[in-house]
Amino acid sequence: MNMKKLIFAFVALCLLLSCSEKREELTLSGLKCSDFVSVVDGKPTALFVLKNKSGAEACITNYGGRLVSMMVPDKNGKLTDVVLGYDCIGDYLASDGNFGALIGRYGNRIANGRFSLDGVEYILPQNNNGHCLHGGPAGYHARMWEARQVGDQVLELRYLSVDGEAGFPGNLAVKVTYTLTDHNAIDIEYEATTDKPTVVNLTNHSYFNLSGDLSRVVLDQTIMINADHYTPVDETLIPIGLDVVENTPLDLRMPAAIGAHIDEPFEQLVRGRGYDHNWVLNSSGDLNTLAAKAVSKVSGIGLEVYTNEPGVQFYTGNFMGGGDRGKHGILYPHRGAFCLETQHYPDSPNQPEFPGTTLRPGETYMSRCIYKFTVEP
Repeated sequence: MNMKKLIFAFVALCLLLSCSEKREELTLSGLKCSDFVSVVDGKPTALFVLKNKSGAEACITNYGGRLVSMMVPDKNGKLTDVVLGYDCIGDYLASDGNFGALIGRYGNRIANGRFSLDGVEYILPQNNNGHCLHGGPAGYHARMWEARQVGDQVLELRYLSVDGEAGFPGNLAVKVTYTLTDHNAIDIEYEATTDKPTVVNLTNHSYFNLSGDLSRVVLDQTIMINADHYTPVDETLIPIGLDVVENTPLDLRMPAAIGAHIDEPFEQLVRGRGYDHNWVLNSSGDLNTLAAKAVSKVSGIGLEVYTNEPGVQFYTGNFMGGGDRGKHGILYPHRGAFCLETQHYPDSPNQPEFPGTTLRPGETYMSRCIYKFTVEP
């Protein structure tokens, strides 16, 4: 009798769990919040859902502070997901990619994984052609952030990067605030303070595809970058000064299809396997001046970028292998997305002619990036 009761209880529990799963409300992008519930480094993971008065939705996980989905209207009013990612926390943990992630302590590359500050040399992980990329393999994209949702449209994330983490000096207290505005913008504000001199360069690494079909390549989407100069790179993608964009395929001051010149035998494009460069913005830190804009004529969705940073890294998914399955089992193709990472220039700690990235005790690092989604005529 006891065995029968045990079997009955087990069956009832299975049915209850099955019914609960069926009743679980999905996000507008088709995500299940329960698929993001886990424990990483002894801390709970979750999916946080932001919604605005216009009906747009942003989903963010506190693992890596990642933007998981972004639902905005297309030209027909249909809500459309415009960022690549995964639909469960396990897939993020199994991937070494940066889909939607917060990047730090230093976004982009630091040459040879080392820099000197106040006469002291610091050694960092070398995870990309002998250089330190995005803070190393265990950068902020792979860390757990403390999360607090402030109403329907605001998420605050905090992380304490301890002195010596990945070789960087100083305990860095970081706060990142995601705000989904009523104008269909995701507004990202970064703040940081330190107890020792250090270097800081924070950014977001969302992979965008505005077409409404995340299985499409982005080569027919147009791009404009408000920049007269860029930082050319050597064979290992470390900057080698400044140069003008004029009369080169990197002149994107007027809108052009991403694929129009991407495969030209121009040395910089060959080195990056396409666009993977830092543009020196003409906006001069003015948040009201357009820094960059992308548009998909297929969906009518536009993406405007505003920032107080001096540069933006435009990357066209050149190293996407084409075998990565993302949300809803979609196979993400080679060049299936682009990134617009607002930032200080790569390798600035080793290049004194670039704008400085040193943060000292008593100072507050402040950075802001606004990704505003529009509907184009």
